[in-house]
Amino acid sequence: MRIEALNRVPELHQQAVHYFWSCWGNENNRLFYEDCIKHSLSKDHSLPAFYVLLEGEEIQGSYALLTNDIISRQDLMPWLACLYVNESVRNQGWAGKLLEHGLQEAGRMGFSSLYLSTDLKDFYEKKGWTFFGEGYNLWDEPSKIYVHNTGIVKGDH
Repeated sequence: MRIEALNRVPELHQQAVHYFWSCWGNENNRLFYEDCIKHSLSKDHSLPAFYVLLEGEEIQGSYALLTNDIISRQDLMPWLACLYVNESVRNQGWAGKLLEHGLQEAGRMGFSSLYLSTDLKDFYEKKGWTFFGEGYNLWDEPSKIYVHNTGIVKGDH
């Protein structure tokens, strides 16, 4: 298994669109995922960036680094989003490896912190993430925000 930036395996573009949409989307927003992923494939910018966990050429998991995770706290970035691991490979440490990879990538891009928004309880705390506060989604529902230091100090990059 390996983690790849989608812009390094563009031949998986359509498979990845379907994967992200089937994990996180609904019948009304496939074009949202397709357009966002399509425009992330340029190597001219760092964000957004989509990553896939591959076993051969089959996607087994994913995550993304985004400028905003559709949450009110648009003053914070980047956001780790779309973390997903297929049930068939769960409980083997892949979610933690994807999280660590995301922290390394955000640090490589020069960010000292990485944020995420979730309604899960205890999962991210166990992975070393710290509760930051609350934000609100498009439906005015509160969502917990977590932060993790990437290991880079501002000005190191």
